[in-house]
Amino acid sequence: MRLERRSQTSAAALVLAPLGAVAFTLLVSSLLVLWAGAPVGQTYGLLFQGAFGSLFAWSETLTRAVPLILTGLAATVAFKARLFNIGAEGQLYAGALAAVAVGGLHGGDGLALPLWVLFPLMMLAAALAGALLLLGPALMKQRLGVDEVVTTLLLNFIVLLLVSALLDGVMKDPLAMGWPQSVSLIPELELSRLIEGTRVHSGLIGAVLLALLVWALFRYTVLGFDIRAVGANARAAAFAGVPVTRTIVRVALLSGALAGLAGAIEVAGRAGYVTLDMSPGYGYSGIVIAMLAGLNPLGVIAAGVFVAGVLVGADSMSRAIGVPTYLADVIVAVALLSVLVATLLAQYRVHRK
Repeated sequence: MRLERRSQTSAAALVLAPLGAVAFTLLVSSLLVLWAGAPVGQTYGLLFQGAFGSLFAWSETLTRAVPLILTGLAATVAFKARLFNIGAEGQLYAGALAAVAVGGLHGGDGLALPLWVLFPLMMLAAALAGALLLLGPALMKQRLGVDEVVTTLLLNFIVLLLVSALLDGVMKDPLAMGWPQSVSLIPELELSRLIEGTRVHSGLIGAVLLALLVWALFRYTVLGFDIRAVGANARAAAFAGVPVTRTIVRVALLSGALAGLAGAIEVAGRAGYVTLDMSPGYGYSGIVIAMLAGLNPLGVIAAGVFVAGVLVGADSMSRAIGVPTYLADVIVAVALLSVLVATLLAQYRVHRK
């Protein structure tokens, strides 16, 4: 048996493939629900209700979706050029630390600058921290042939150890009663709430706008064409005159900057300060979201909301019916594998010799 690329892939097949993958995911997850001794229909109903069944549920889902969309965009940009950035988790924390360093240190007053200067400076520092963290592995890949999967993955642990040291050292909040957390941002730097009485903040608008900008970058700019060309075949792109190394460097800076912004927006929009458990794996989940979206920046928005809804709904469902919240991880993982296989079968046919 071998795979043959279809001469033409219908738009209907590409649309139906993810729907079939979701149906298969729900079927597989149903077996685990039955194994846990819970009714399938009630479990899925509670999961959906916990994620989208009320204004509060929607607000929690959208709040959780903001960093997921940004880390999903970071992975999308990198993977488009076949730069496999597995370090978005570390880049997120680097951006969060940089944001607090600009907007929270110096006695909790931030830098002595006007707010209209301090806020963009804080975001710029976060983006720069994430970008520089990925620039090293990208250059090592291009110049020395070092596998970026290994270097970016290991940098996650290095950054987390650095965060731990700083939260117990120079960035520790003296008013935290011994709890390892950074000083807080000044209140004026926190993002405004989109809906009063909920946690959903204006970072959601920023994440959606960034997704639109990345989509426009891929579709309408020379850099977007270069990224797609390098991702399709780097040697052919170089032969055609595409500056491969320069493109990879730009991709690394953009991807790392998006992950760094995820950290800054999470601090400014939700937490207010940095802790070691600030991110429950947003950087790694961004990889799943990018693949679920088919590396489409607009699809990242939908995939981010879907994954956030599953995670939020699973918490509510678990409290109501006793099914472990690990079901959410199973749903996300099986959905990823199912979408990949379904998309593959939509583009290729199985040929038997």
